Amino acid sequence: MSGEHVERRLAAILAADVAGSCRLIGIDEEGTLARLKALRRTIFDPKIAEHHGRVVKNTGDGAIAEFASVVDAVRCADEIQRGMAEQNIDVPQDKRIELRIGIHVGDIIIEENDIFGDGVNIAVRLEGIAEPGGISVSDDARRQIRGKVDVTFEDLGSQSLKNIAEPMRVWRVPYGRTVPAVPTRLRVDDALALPDKPSIAVLPFTNLSSDPEQEYFADGMVDDIITALSHFKALFVIARNSSFTYKGRTVDVKQVGRELGVRYVLEGSVRKAANRVRITGQLVDTATGAHLWAERFDGGLSDVFDLQDQVTESVVGAIAPAVEKAEIERAKRKPTESLDAYALYLRGLAGFYQFANRQANNEALRLFNRAIELDPDFASAYGRAAFCYVTAQTNGWISVTPSEIAEVTRLAQRAVELGKDDAIALAAGGYALVAVVRDLEVGAGLVDRALVLNSNLAEAWNWGGWVKNWLGEREAGIERFARAMRLSPLDPWVIGMRAGTAHAHFFLGRYDEAASWAAMALQDSPDFQPGLRIAAASNAMAGRPEQAHQAVARLRQLNPALRVSTLKAVLGPWRADDLARYEEGLRQAGLPE
Repeated sequence: MSGEHVERRLAAILAADVAGSCRLIGIDEEGTLARLKALRRTIFDPKIAEHHGRVVKNTGDGAIAEFASVVDAVRCADEIQRGMAEQNIDVPQDKRIELRIGIHVGDIIIEENDIFGDGVNIAVRLEGIAEPGGISVSDDARRQIRGKVDVTFEDLGSQSLKNIAEPMRVWRVPYGRTVPAVPTRLRVDDALALPDKPSIAVLPFTNLSSDPEQEYFADGMVDDIITALSHFKALFVIARNSSFTYKGRTVDVKQVGRELGVRYVLEGSVRKAANRVRITGQLVDTATGAHLWAERFDGGLSDVFDLQDQVTESVVGAIAPAVEKAEIERAKRKPTESLDAYALYLRGLAGFYQFANRQANNEALRLFNRAIELDPDFASAYGRAAFCYVTAQTNGWISVTPSEIAEVTRLAQRAVELGKDDAIALAAGGYALVAVVRDLEVGAGLVDRALVLNSNLAEAWNWGGWVKNWLGEREAGIERFARAMRLSPLDPWVIGMRAGTAHAHFFLGRYDEAASWAAMALQDSPDFQPGLRIAAASNAMAGRPEQAHQAVARLRQLNPALRVSTLKAVLGPWRADDLARYEEGLRQAGLPE
């Protein structure tokens, strides 16, 4: 082995190449090469130099550059992509030159004027998975730029990169994030068409303080809200670079809706006084100007990033259900002859959320199946359809037969196959596998995967709480239910969250607390059978026979066939000792054997 010293250093590496270069050269070899040289001369090389980088090598249709700072590298990449997008405005789609860029920060080996090593290899692999016009960065790079650059990234999760031993977490600026702003004024005829799913733009929050530092706080919060909303696959979320063209301007939300092609706009403000800060936010329907949701948050500046995370979580947890509710109402008003798969899905949700209504649940299942007929790749519709069987089983409306287990398995597996990055599909399908098919291990893993994909999805936290209950992890279940209720306090599922909390306390032997949570679960839906069951068992074990007998009497009116011996059929996969305690509680409450 050679004893020669190898020079190493830590650096940020930017790798770029032209997407589809062979196709472009095949269409117009001389013209493409001339345009590549011009773009390198006018955009790429100047931007690298402006941000204190060094082009290490050119690779024909690409290049590798080195930076001392990853912040400089990311800012440079963003400006390059914006410049490329501007150059492409008047170029036909099939002749546009679009770059893919990958950025990593890591150890490199320097040999003469060239660089080598894993740091370089990873940057090249990240460039390979970037979208045309987009940027991919490693998690190491992302950690060092958080809050320091005006670019919003989406989490792609763990990715296996070619010839890289270990999978690594990757972030991206999606295609379209770096395109130039739309013109400030559009004719009505030029208004963008609305997407085929609910669409939202988050405008920069107004800084009402004299302190310019709050500008960064407000912008960072909007960045986080945009990123969090982007995890909801049912939402079309406008990129940060387009939303921020309205910064510092007085805007008409109806015009914003036309210019950005969105149905909803979130706007807000930040005001600082002494060491306190007040944040307001409101969600507006751009078609009518109606306010669908508004909230105010007050907090201290002692930990400004913790406050920012709290506000983001609260806003996102409120917005997603508010948008869904508005869309359901719109779908109800839509003429039946013009219903598409998504409208059918939304109408199905209206019945899906009526947990104690057998007819509504049956109608929801029918509508989800119709949506699937129109769109066989509709992952969330499969997940919701599978969940309808959970509701029917829980309320004793069906006796689960092998054929129904097979159908739930089919629907859930199809939801998972089609919705690998759809948190709703994974959570609903996974929960159905747990509750009906009794495949606790696989279903629990799918619910956890949904939470990784979208940590703001209250439904997934709720269903995850039930899974923890069935696994015997009561305190973890209580924590998940609390997270779900904090995210979405007005959620239709809140009765299930409260009932789940009651069950956790029951099996921890806290019968008074269990009875209290059960009573809260029954406030808005007195015929919710899981709530009635745990209310009866909890009150009986707490020594309140009158309340226990009342709950059982109502249960028997709703489900005359219910007995202690048949209880297992309507419950989830409780462990044997838990089931025995549940049966004893209901036996003491007066449920016949």
